Amino acid sequence: MLIRKMIEGDLAEVCSIEQETFSDPWSEEDFCNSMREANNTYLVVEIEGMIAGYCGYWGICEEGYIYNVAVKKEFRRHHIGYQMLKELINDAKSRGIASLTLEVRISNEPAILLYEALGFERAGIRKDFYTKPKESAVIMWLKAIQQFPL
Repeated sequence: MLIRKMIEGDLAEVCSIEQETFSDPWSEEDFCNSMREANNTYLVVEIEGMIAGYCGYWGICEEGYIYNVAVKKEFRRHHIGYQMLKELINDAKSRGIASLTLEVRISNEPAILLYEALGFERAGIRKDFYTKPKESAVIMWLKAIQQFPL
């Protein structure tokens, strides 16, 4: 398993995972535009030459916002998401980010448990945050990531 920075050549596979995972997926153009932003970082997990997962965050003023976290269906429950997010947290830490936040569907208990295993805490609910289908989100925070073990 190799965790590395996402490149434009990864986007066809990334968008395929995005389509199978999310009801309102980002397009290849969305990813391209976001990757060009200096404050954004995207990582992919590569297994035997295939993209197995990806994640990204926007970091500015010591805070980071995690978005686009997905693992291809056949690779789920193999700790890939955990390792990928651990690397993302370490990247944020190296950039001086002090805390990270994200939203997750209230019904996505596996993801909530993953984030909690990484030290994120539930901080509130965003009512009707998601569409397709409409659903509230759990707001989660990881504070003091400078103390996060490498």
